[in-house]
Amino acid sequence: MQQHAHWCAQVEERVRAEVRALRLDPMHDGTQVLSIIERIGADVVIGSCGTHEEQPSVASDVAAVVTAVHHSICGFGPLQPFFDDDTVEEIWINEPGRVFVARSGVSELTPIVMTSAQVRDLVERMLRWSGRRLDLSQPFVDATLPDGSRLHVVIPDVTRDHWAVNIRRFVIRPSTIHDLVHAGTLTAHAATFLEASVVSGSNIVVAGGTQAGKTTLLNGLLGSVPVRERIITCEEVFEIRCNHPDWIAMQTRDASLEGTGEIPLRRLIREALRMRPTRLIVGEVRQAESLDLLVAMNSGMPSMSTLHANSAREAVTKLCTLPLLAGQNIPGDFVVPTVASSVDLVVHVATDVRGRRYVTEISALTGRVESGTIELASIFADRGEGLLRERGFPARVDHYRRHGFDVMSLLATAPRVTDSRESDPRASDPTTSNASRARTQRVAAA
Repeated sequence: MQQHAHWCAQVEERVRAEVRALRLDPMHDGTQVLSIIERIGADVVIGSCGTHEEQPSVASDVAAVVTAVHHSICGFGPLQPFFDDDTVEEIWINEPGRVFVARSGVSELTPIVMTSAQVRDLVERMLRWSGRRLDLSQPFVDATLPDGSRLHVVIPDVTRDHWAVNIRRFVIRPSTIHDLVHAGTLTAHAATFLEASVVSGSNIVVAGGTQAGKTTLLNGLLGSVPVRERIITCEEVFEIRCNHPDWIAMQTRDASLEGTGEIPLRRLIREALRMRPTRLIVGEVRQAESLDLLVAMNSGMPSMSTLHANSAREAVTKLCTLPLLAGQNIPGDFVVPTVASSVDLVVHVATDVRGRRYVTEISALTGRVESGTIELASIFADRGEGLLRERGFPARVDHYRRHGFDVMSLLATAPRVTDSRESDPRASDPTTSNASRARTQRVAAA
């Protein structure tokens, strides 16, 4: 182990010197840098072994040294194996000697031990991709890594002693909502209904707790937007990914050292409306930007967003509260009926004790308000036996009809089929209407 560390130190020192001399950027000139690492790695290891008994293991030693040095210079150092592991959902560092990862929603302490200097160097390397800064005047930072992962860092003296680093990875990248059926997130029946709702231009809010899979579900919904439409997404940091041919992604920008140049989410939403969108997507509403989203929805702009909430009902309540943060001139008497008439569906997602993410309910806003409370109609709900059809219906049936969908057929519950899948309440629902699925695909491809 000591010999390996010694080789790595020698190789890394020589490689860094040559990279600086050639003015290469390890992040962008990875192929050239790797060639240099392989050449110097072989030279150092073979030169050390000479003709000794270790000769048969030279090839494996060279490979190990090359991998370690490559991770250190071109990758993310000791954390790189976790980035290469598709089962790792999140990585976080509480202190240099305590590095955790999460797999399937379950956290575990890793054997990785770093130094404070390694952690700082690693964060600085990650931030190079985003152009965002981290210093005493700006002790928090949110950024996106090249693979789409989201980086969040907090430094002392906001934290007690050490840099706190969180890296959220998006392991599941659905291209359509039906990709999430196989993951057990929802039933095929519910997926077909949501697909038709997106095609029909429904305003949808995806609600849930932290790490519940809100952005993943939103990505799946975006896969149903017809190719003829234009999508504009607004986020604090880039997280949304979709394979749409006409898609523009925008993110906020922090203020400069002089305190100028800040671009908040509200500004992005207003600018997006000037870019000829047919779909407006807001990554997540937390504050006054919810007012701008509601105004866009109310003006006939099909929109989708995510929101932190514990249920569909609480999501609606929060949507009625957040716009009040925009100023004292925004009365509740305006907000509540606007939410009732603008939002069509609320999809709530959660995580169970095993770490599996699933849809708990899909509810429609009927448009009616009684004593200041917006009426909800439950369309699908999970009450312990899987996501099953309830009695509710969406309010704007005419929107579905204009796009060629019969809501009664979409939501009709066929007789249950007795087979092995009945033992798993989260298995794909056999009641899916094949005709509705085919119609949705034809409209989406139009």
